[in-house]
Amino acid sequence: MLLHTAADYAPAGTVNSLWLLVAAALVLLMTPGVAFFYGGMVRAKSVISMMMMSFGAMAIVGVLWVFYGYGLAFGKPIIPHFLGAPDWFLSSLMGKDGMTPDLGGLAFAGFQATFAIITVALISGAIADRAKFGAWMVFAGIWVTVVYFPVAYWVFNLADGWAPAVLHVNDFAGGTAVHINAGAAGLALALVLGKRVGFQKGMSKPHNVPLTLLGAALLWFGWFGFNAGSEAAVDGVAALAWINTLAAPAAATIGWLIVEKLKDGKPTSIGAASGAVTGLVAITPACNILTPGFAILLGLVAGAVCAIAIDLKFKLGFDDSLDVVGIHLIGGLIGTLWIGVFGFTHIDGDATKGFSSLLYGGSFLQLGAQAVGAFGVMIYSFVLAWIIGTVIQRTMGFRIKNEDELAGVDTVVHGEEGYALETV
Repeated sequence: MLLHTAADYAPAGTVNSLWLLVAAALVLLMTPGVAFFYGGMVRAKSVISMMMMSFGAMAIVGVLWVFYGYGLAFGKPIIPHFLGAPDWFLSSLMGKDGMTPDLGGLAFAGFQATFAIITVALISGAIADRAKFGAWMVFAGIWVTVVYFPVAYWVFNLADGWAPAVLHVNDFAGGTAVHINAGAAGLALALVLGKRVGFQKGMSKPHNVPLTLLGAALLWFGWFGFNAGSEAAVDGVAALAWINTLAAPAAATIGWLIVEKLKDGKPTSIGAASGAVTGLVAITPACNILTPGFAILLGLVAGAVCAIAIDLKFKLGFDDSLDVVGIHLIGGLIGTLWIGVFGFTHIDGDATKGFSSLLYGGSFLQLGAQAVGAFGVMIYSFVLAWIIGTVIQRTMGFRIKNEDELAGVDTVVHGEEGYALETV
């Protein structure tokens, strides 16, 4: 299972460290993938703003992770089960003389950095078309510090985090720490910033469908590093995670398109892309502990449910611009809870110690543990994101003016146009 401290990576594990470095590069590619995926779905006059929010997340989170984030998530506990000690500039991984860096530890630190980056980038889709870039950067820096870094300790630090070490929650690659975390924060910000001008169903169509499909393709490609890389080793569990990362989103695409056909009469390419991402979200926490058959079933269920769930924003009255709630929060919840029903138990390692699902162990205990992990992260992220967003909105202002929204975020905030076509 995923190792939890730099000390767990022996120098002899060169192949495993190499795989981590490759997987980290794949996961980092996913954030530009998010930029394309989101960028194609917004208005043409908002595409630069949308993509800049992802690249801004790469910038601010990358610096903060190296500065102190790694220590808060994986350092020696200063609050047992909840928070680690800041490790300034990864100093503990650089060797006493600064010249003998820890290969395995730095590979692991780099891999986990990419998770922090993409989690922040995912939130941006909920506030598309109406957020100030400067305010977004302030939010990203504060939120990743007080929410993501502690939650990463809770979930990914197998040695001491309360979710795996106390409750034996299985979240292999971030169903709670990444997707539920981002989805809950996105919901909070959507409520803080309010609805776009003229908010209603069908108010705007994706301006560049091929751009969105390219983003979905990059996400799926990178997700193999996201899930299989989380084993931190080249072994059978990594291979199982890889197969499930193929099977679940493929099935979710089918599930989404079936619902779309029944509901709207036509299957769409945007639906196919959204279905694939939904399946990727759902399989993320469970890819190490489901048989491929149950991974396919999970994909079908998640794709169908999330295809229905994205319309809840119109009934409940919140403007989640690009369905971060419907895909990441709902999909993450489904995948995390699915483990408690269908997860199998014959994997050696800490992640399945004390594990007993309803199907394989006849117990509701694991389902209960999964629920505590999922809803605990969701509530924590929502409350903190709402507080941070509200303070920013009431001080420096988070949302742009209505007239600037109508004119276009790109020209008002960035002074650029996504498609500057010269006329003769």
